[in-house]
Amino acid sequence: MTRIAVDAMGGDRGPEAVVDGALAARGDGLEPILFGSASLDAKGLELWPTTQVVAMREKPADAFREKADSSLVRAVKAVADGEADAVVSAGNTGAMLAAGLVLLRRVPGVRRPAIAVPIPARQGPSVLVDAGANADCRAEHLLQFATMGAVFAEEMLEIARPQVRLLSIGVEPEKGNQLTLEAHALLAASDLDFRGNAEGRDILEGAADVLVTDGFTGNVALKAVEGTIRTLLDSLREEITASSAGTVGGLLIRPAARRLRKRLDPDTYGGAYLLGLRGLVVIAHGNSSATAIANAIRLAARGVDHDVVGRLAARLPQRAQLV
Repeated sequence: MTRIAVDAMGGDRGPEAVVDGALAARGDGLEPILFGSASLDAKGLELWPTTQVVAMREKPADAFREKADSSLVRAVKAVADGEADAVVSAGNTGAMLAAGLVLLRRVPGVRRPAIAVPIPARQGPSVLVDAGANADCRAEHLLQFATMGAVFAEEMLEIARPQVRLLSIGVEPEKGNQLTLEAHALLAASDLDFRGNAEGRDILEGAADVLVTDGFTGNVALKAVEGTIRTLLDSLREEITASSAGTVGGLLIRPAARRLRKRLDPDTYGGAYLLGLRGLVVIAHGNSSATAIANAIRLAARGVDHDVVGRLAARLPQRAQLV
């Protein structure tokens, strides 16, 4: 039985969405464990009562230090203590990172953990890393993000030799800010299959198996892509229902439209792995629906099944010259 600790009090939509998502994910050897208020309606799921909540806008370090009995911190601690196999939260990302660094600690050799997000690209899923854990970075950090992303793509996406590109403002190697220029030089000198720069417009085209950038740029790019996808899908639905002719046409394209929505909708993935820690952490979107929460829990379970943490720890020493 794979036990996933779930922060029931995290997220913008309230505990109800988290509980419903956890209930939907339960089954087939997967057991979510809820951490939250004792008054929470757990709907038959195991509930570990907590007395505190970490708000979205709280300072991460203060939240971790002052709210040891919060649902977020207790859920992370359950993984550290071996009481759960992974943790999922749609709450404060910075607080999750702080709790993970202190309670789970980093994999040996890892300088900074990074958020790795599967992107539903046209040519197949690719990995964007870092997607928000580190707003300020140095070139050597981006090199290690690329290394972790490549190992992740090899192990989870089963890509024998992942192609890596650096997100920049142009494909030419001389384009970009100082961080991008320095990172480009390090990546080009590494033994990664580095294919140069990629532009933001190429993200959904599948520019590479691994797209690497700093956490500030990565988070902006991720949210821009997600917002664009949602707007396009919603606009398509509005146009179809705007007239009788559109409704008839919509019936004809419904199967294709459903497949497209399933492939592109961010809720399909539900969350992202925080790579580089000794425990498995999945960060869900703050505005996660019950569907997204369910998929984030399933994503965590797949990470347990594939031993993401163990494989990353085993593979990183093989690339020690890179980090």
